[in-house]
Amino acid sequence: MHILVTGGAGFIGSHLTEKLVMSGHSVVVLDDFSTGLSKNLDRCQESQEVEVVDGSVLDIAALGPLIEKADYIFHLAAAVGVFNIVNNPLASLLTNIRGTENVLELAYGTNTPVLITSSSEVYGKNVSNSLKEEDDRILGSPTVLRWSYSEAKAIDESLAYAYFVERQLETRIVRFFNTVGPRQLGSYGMVVPRFVQAALNNEPITIYGDGNQSRVFCHVADAVQAISTIAQSDSTIGDVYNVGGIGEVSIKELAEKVIAITGSKSTITYTSYSDAYPAGFEDIQRRVPDISKIKSAINWSPTKDLDQIISDIAGV
Repeated sequence: MHILVTGGAGFIGSHLTEKLVMSGHSVVVLDDFSTGLSKNLDRCQESQEVEVVDGSVLDIAALGPLIEKADYIFHLAAAVGVFNIVNNPLASLLTNIRGTENVLELAYGTNTPVLITSSSEVYGKNVSNSLKEEDDRILGSPTVLRWSYSEAKAIDESLAYAYFVERQLETRIVRFFNTVGPRQLGSYGMVVPRFVQAALNNEPITIYGDGNQSRVFCHVADAVQAISTIAQSDSTIGDVYNVGGIGEVSIKELAEKVIAITGSKSTITYTSYSDAYPAGFEDIQRRVPDISKIKSAINWSPTKDLDQIISDIAGV
Protein backbone atom coordinates (compact mmCIF):
# COMPACT_ATOMS: atom_id res chain seq x y z
CA MET A 1 0.00 0.00 0.00
CA HIS A 2 1.16 3.55 -0.80
CA ILE A 3 0.69 5.70 2.32
CA LEU A 4 1.00 9.44 2.93
CA VAL A 5 2.01 10.51 6.45
CA THR A 6 1.69 14.23 7.06
CA GLY A 7 3.94 15.36 9.89
CA GLY A 8 5.91 12.18 9.36
CA ALA A 9 9.21 13.65 10.61
CA GLY A 10 7.69 14.52 13.96
CA PHE A 11 7.81 12.53 17.17
CA ILE A 12 4.83 10.22 16.62
CA GLY A 13 4.93 10.50 12.83
CA SER A 14 8.48 9.17 12.54
CA HIS A 15 7.68 6.14 14.70
CA LEU A 16 4.58 5.50 12.58
CA THR A 17 6.62 5.79 9.37
CA GLU A 18 9.10 3.21 10.65
CA LYS A 19 6.30 0.79 11.53
CA LEU A 20 4.59 1.19 8.16
CA VAL A 21 7.83 0.54 6.27
CA MET A 22 8.56 -2.51 8.42
CA SER A 23 5.07 -3.74 7.57
CA GLY A 24 5.88 -3.63 3.85
CA HIS A 25 4.25 -0.34 2.82
CA SER A 26 5.77 2.46 0.76
CA VAL A 27 5.51 5.80 2.56
CA VAL A 28 5.66 9.44 1.54
CA VAL A 29 6.39 11.80 4.43
CA LEU A 30 5.20 15.39 4.11
CA ASP A 31 6.68 17.68 6.74
CA ASP A 32 7.59 21.37 6.91
CA PHE A 33 10.17 20.64 9.65
CA SER A 34 8.82 23.39 11.89
CA THR A 35 8.91 20.92 14.78
CA GLY A 36 9.84 17.69 13.00
CA LEU A 37 13.48 16.71 12.49
CA SER A 38 15.10 14.94 9.55
CA LYS A 39 17.19 12.86 11.98
CA ASN A 40 13.97 11.33 13.30
CA LEU A 41 13.83 9.44 10.01
CA ASP A 42 17.45 8.29 10.01
CA ARG A 43 16.41 4.65 10.36
CA CYS A 44 14.20 4.98 7.27
CA GLN A 45 16.29 7.21 5.02
CA GLU A 46 18.11 4.40 3.24
CA SER A 47 14.89 2.53 2.51
CA GLN A 48 13.67 2.62 -1.07
CA GLU A 49 10.14 2.66 0.37
CA VAL A 50 10.35 6.13 1.96
CA GLU A 51 10.19 9.49 0.21
CA VAL A 52 10.51 12.68 2.27
CA VAL A 53 8.90 15.85 0.94
CA ASP A 54 9.70 19.20 2.55
CA GLY A 55 6.35 20.96 2.39
CA SER A 56 3.24 22.05 4.24
CA VAL A 57 -0.36 20.86 4.43
CA LEU A 58 -1.22 24.52 3.89
CA ASP A 59 0.23 24.30 0.37
CA ILE A 60 -2.51 22.73 -1.74
CA ALA A 61 -0.31 22.68 -4.84
CA ALA A 62 2.22 20.48 -3.04
CA LEU A 63 -0.32 18.43 -1.10
CA GLY A 64 -2.64 17.55 -3.98
CA PRO A 65 -0.29 15.36 -6.07
CA LEU A 66 0.78 13.44 -2.95
CA ILE A 67 -2.81 12.63 -2.05
CA GLU A 68 -3.60 11.62 -5.64
CA LYS A 69 -0.94 8.90 -5.38
CA ALA A 70 -1.89 7.73 -1.88
CA ASP A 71 -3.97 4.69 -0.97
CA TYR A 72 -4.28 5.87 2.63
CA ILE A 73 -3.52 9.06 4.61
CA PHE A 74 -2.37 9.40 8.20
CA HIS A 75 -2.77 13.08 9.04
CA LEU A 76 -0.46 13.99 11.91
CA ALA A 77 0.81 17.40 10.76
CA ALA A 78 -0.04 19.97 13.44
CA ALA A 79 1.32 22.78 15.54
CA VAL A 80 2.16 21.14 18.87
CA GLY A 81 3.53 21.97 22.31
CA VAL A 82 2.21 24.29 24.99
CA PHE A 83 4.91 26.93 24.51
CA ASN A 84 4.43 26.92 20.75
CA ILE A 85 0.63 27.19 20.95
CA VAL A 86 0.60 30.04 23.47
CA ASN A 87 3.37 31.98 21.73
CA ASN A 88 2.08 31.47 18.17
CA PRO A 89 -1.69 31.09 18.40
CA LEU A 90 -2.61 32.35 14.93
CA ALA A 91 -0.12 30.20 13.06
CA SER A 92 -1.14 27.24 15.20
CA LEU A 93 -4.85 27.72 14.47
CA LEU A 94 -4.28 28.06 10.73
CA THR A 95 -2.03 25.01 10.56
CA ASN A 96 -4.34 22.82 12.59
CA ILE A 97 -7.66 23.86 11.04
CA ARG A 98 -6.87 24.89 7.47
CA GLY A 99 -4.33 22.10 7.09
CA THR A 100 -6.90 19.47 8.08
CA GLU A 101 -9.51 21.06 5.81
CA ASN A 102 -7.07 20.84 2.89
CA VAL A 103 -6.29 17.18 3.58
CA LEU A 104 -9.95 16.20 3.85
CA GLU A 105 -11.10 18.12 0.78
CA LEU A 106 -8.35 16.70 -1.41
CA ALA A 107 -8.89 13.21 0.00
CA TYR A 108 -12.59 13.51 -0.83
CA GLY A 109 -11.66 14.31 -4.42
CA THR A 110 -9.75 11.03 -4.73
CA ASN A 111 -11.85 9.03 -2.24
CA THR A 112 -8.76 8.29 -0.16
CA PRO A 113 -9.31 7.09 3.44
CA VAL A 114 -7.97 9.40 6.16
CA LEU A 115 -7.04 8.85 9.79
CA ILE A 116 -7.08 12.14 11.69
CA THR A 117 -5.00 12.42 14.87
CA SER A 118 -6.59 14.54 17.57
CA SER A 119 -5.77 15.07 21.22
CA SER A 120 -7.08 14.66 24.74
CA GLU A 121 -6.93 18.46 24.78
CA VAL A 122 -10.44 18.42 23.28
CA TYR A 123 -11.79 17.50 26.74
CA GLY A 124 -10.47 20.77 28.15
CA LYS A 125 -11.06 21.16 31.88
CA ASN A 126 -13.11 18.00 32.24
CA VAL A 127 -11.46 16.11 35.13
CA SER A 128 -13.78 13.11 35.19
CA ASN A 129 -12.51 9.88 36.70
CA SER A 130 -11.84 8.53 33.22
CA LEU A 131 -12.69 10.40 30.05
CA LYS A 132 -14.87 8.63 27.52
CA GLU A 133 -15.12 9.59 23.86
CA GLU A 134 -18.65 10.97 24.27
CA ASP A 135 -17.91 13.04 27.40
CA ASP A 136 -18.57 16.77 27.44
CA ARG A 137 -15.91 19.33 26.61
CA ILE A 138 -15.29 21.98 29.29
CA LEU A 139 -13.25 24.93 28.10
CA GLY A 140 -12.04 28.28 29.30
CA SER A 141 -12.56 31.61 27.55
CA PRO A 142 -11.55 31.91 23.86
CA THR A 143 -9.39 34.86 24.94
CA VAL A 144 -7.23 32.47 26.98
CA LEU A 145 -4.90 31.37 24.21
CA ARG A 146 -4.09 28.08 25.88
CA TRP A 147 -7.48 26.79 24.67
CA SER A 148 -6.91 27.56 20.99
CA TYR A 149 -5.31 24.14 20.44
CA SER A 150 -8.27 22.37 22.01
CA GLU A 151 -10.69 24.32 19.85
CA ALA A 152 -8.70 23.66 16.69
CA LYS A 153 -8.53 19.92 17.33
CA ALA A 154 -12.27 19.79 18.03
CA ILE A 155 -12.93 21.52 14.70
CA ASP A 156 -10.62 19.00 13.01
CA GLU A 157 -12.72 16.20 14.45
CA SER A 158 -15.97 17.86 13.41
CA LEU A 159 -14.66 18.32 9.88
CA ALA A 160 -13.61 14.68 9.64
CA TYR A 161 -16.95 13.47 10.96
CA ALA A 162 -18.88 15.78 8.63
CA TYR A 163 -16.95 14.49 5.61
CA PHE A 164 -17.87 10.96 6.69
CA VAL A 165 -21.57 11.72 7.26
CA GLU A 166 -22.26 14.05 4.34
CA ARG A 167 -19.77 12.90 1.73
CA GLN A 168 -19.16 9.28 2.75
CA LEU A 169 -15.41 9.81 2.99
CA GLU A 170 -13.79 7.03 5.01
CA THR A 171 -12.46 8.85 8.06
CA ARG A 172 -11.25 7.72 11.48
CA ILE A 173 -10.27 9.84 14.47
CA VAL A 174 -7.92 9.07 17.36
CA ARG A 175 -7.32 11.17 20.46
CA PHE A 176 -3.82 10.83 21.89
CA PHE A 177 -3.37 11.13 25.66
CA ASN A 178 0.11 12.20 26.77
CA THR A 179 2.07 10.07 24.32
CA VAL A 180 5.77 9.92 25.18
CA GLY A 181 8.94 8.09 24.18
CA PRO A 182 12.26 8.41 22.36
CA ARG A 183 12.67 11.46 20.05
CA GLN A 184 10.19 13.61 21.95
CA LEU A 185 11.57 17.06 22.72
CA GLY A 186 11.19 18.80 26.07
CA SER A 187 11.69 22.21 24.48
CA TYR A 188 8.01 22.45 23.57
CA GLY A 189 6.86 21.93 27.15
CA MET A 190 6.68 18.10 27.11
CA VAL A 191 7.13 17.10 30.72
CA VAL A 192 8.66 13.61 30.57
CA PRO A 193 11.60 14.35 28.22
CA ARG A 194 12.22 17.59 30.10
CA PHE A 195 12.44 15.73 33.42
CA VAL A 196 14.59 12.95 31.97
CA GLN A 197 17.06 15.36 30.38
CA ALA A 198 17.45 17.27 33.63
CA ALA A 199 17.96 14.02 35.55
CA LEU A 200 20.62 12.75 33.15
CA ASN A 201 22.48 16.03 33.62
CA ASN A 202 22.01 15.93 37.41
CA GLU A 203 20.27 19.28 37.15
CA PRO A 204 17.26 20.38 39.22
CA ILE A 205 13.93 19.05 37.95
CA THR A 206 11.52 21.95 37.89
CA ILE A 207 7.83 21.30 38.48
CA TYR A 208 5.33 23.91 37.38
CA GLY A 209 2.66 24.41 40.03
CA ASP A 210 2.40 22.21 43.14
CA GLY A 211 3.01 18.87 41.40
CA ASN A 212 -0.36 17.40 42.38
CA GLN A 213 -1.72 17.56 38.84
CA SER A 214 -1.93 14.04 37.41
CA ARG A 215 -1.58 12.34 34.03
CA VAL A 216 -1.49 8.93 32.38
CA PHE A 217 1.35 8.35 29.92
CA CYS A 218 1.39 6.09 26.86
CA HIS A 219 4.51 4.82 25.09
CA VAL A 220 4.72 5.94 21.48
CA ALA A 221 5.22 2.35 20.31
CA ASP A 222 1.89 1.39 21.86
CA ALA A 223 0.20 4.46 20.35
CA VAL A 224 1.53 3.67 16.87
CA GLN A 225 0.37 0.07 17.16
CA ALA A 226 -3.09 1.36 18.08
CA ILE A 227 -3.51 3.73 15.16
CA SER A 228 -2.06 1.37 12.56
CA THR A 229 -4.54 -1.28 13.70
CA ILE A 230 -7.49 1.15 13.76
CA ALA A 231 -6.65 2.14 10.19
CA GLN A 232 -7.06 -1.46 9.02
CA SER A 233 -10.40 -2.17 10.67
CA ASP A 234 -13.67 -1.61 8.81
CA SER A 235 -15.53 -1.37 12.12
CA THR A 236 -13.68 1.83 13.09
CA ILE A 237 -14.77 3.92 10.08
CA GLY A 238 -16.51 7.15 11.05
CA ASP A 239 -15.68 6.81 14.73
CA VAL A 240 -13.35 8.27 17.37
CA TYR A 241 -11.09 6.46 19.83
CA ASN A 242 -9.04 7.42 22.86
CA VAL A 243 -5.45 6.18 22.72
CA GLY A 244 -3.78 6.31 26.11
CA GLY A 245 -1.88 4.44 28.76
CA ILE A 246 -2.74 3.07 32.19
CA GLY A 247 -1.56 4.09 35.64
CA GLU A 248 -2.34 7.61 36.85
CA VAL A 249 0.62 9.46 38.36
CA SER A 250 1.08 12.93 39.82
CA ILE A 251 3.75 15.15 38.31
CA LYS A 252 5.60 15.10 41.64
CA GLU A 253 5.56 11.28 41.62
CA LEU A 254 6.75 11.36 38.01
CA ALA A 255 9.75 13.50 38.96
CA GLU A 256 10.62 11.16 41.84
CA LYS A 257 10.34 8.13 39.55
CA VAL A 258 12.59 9.71 36.92
CA ILE A 259 15.26 10.41 39.55
CA ALA A 260 15.07 6.85 40.89
CA ILE A 261 15.21 5.11 37.51
CA THR A 262 18.08 7.23 36.16
CA GLY A 263 20.02 7.15 39.43
CA SER A 264 20.22 10.92 39.24
CA LYS A 265 21.41 13.34 41.90
CA SER A 266 18.84 15.88 40.77
CA THR A 267 16.71 17.74 43.27
CA ILE A 268 13.10 18.80 42.72
CA THR A 269 12.21 22.48 42.59
CA TYR A 270 8.89 24.25 42.09
CA THR A 271 7.91 27.36 40.18
CA SER A 272 4.60 29.09 39.52
CA TYR A 273 2.82 28.86 36.18
CA SER A 274 3.10 32.61 35.76
CA ASP A 275 6.89 32.33 35.89
CA ALA A 276 7.02 29.32 33.56
CA TYR A 277 4.54 30.22 30.83
CA PRO A 278 3.47 33.30 28.89
CA ALA A 279 0.19 34.97 29.74
CA GLY A 280 -2.77 32.93 28.56
CA PHE A 281 -1.88 29.57 30.10
CA GLU A 282 -4.01 27.34 32.32
CA ASP A 283 -3.05 23.85 33.42
CA ILE A 284 -5.30 20.81 33.72
CA GLN A 285 -5.34 19.22 37.15
CA ARG A 286 -6.27 15.75 35.97
CA ARG A 287 -6.49 13.91 32.67
CA VAL A 288 -7.18 10.17 32.65
CA PRO A 289 -8.42 8.23 29.60
CA ASP A 290 -11.06 5.56 29.38
CA ILE A 291 -9.69 3.16 26.75
CA SER A 292 -12.42 0.53 26.95
CA LYS A 293 -13.80 1.50 23.53
CA ILE A 294 -10.56 0.86 21.64
CA LYS A 295 -9.98 -2.35 23.60
CA SER A 296 -13.38 -3.59 22.48
CA ALA A 297 -12.94 -2.45 18.87
CA ILE A 298 -9.48 -3.81 18.04
CA ASN A 299 -8.39 -5.72 21.15
CA TRP A 300 -5.66 -3.18 21.90
CA SER A 301 -4.09 -2.42 25.26
CA PRO A 302 -0.86 -0.60 26.14
CA THR A 303 2.05 -2.94 26.84
CA LYS A 304 4.63 -0.59 28.39
CA ASP A 305 4.32 0.91 31.87
CA LEU A 306 5.77 4.21 33.05
CA ASP A 307 9.02 2.64 34.27
CA GLN A 308 9.66 1.22 30.79
CA ILE A 309 8.76 4.55 29.18
CA ILE A 310 11.24 6.46 31.33
CA SER A 311 13.96 3.84 30.75
CA ASP A 312 13.46 3.99 26.97
CA ILE A 313 13.69 7.78 26.92
CA ALA A 314 16.72 7.84 29.21
CA GLY A 315 18.44 4.95 27.46
CA VAL A 316 19.07 3.14 30.76
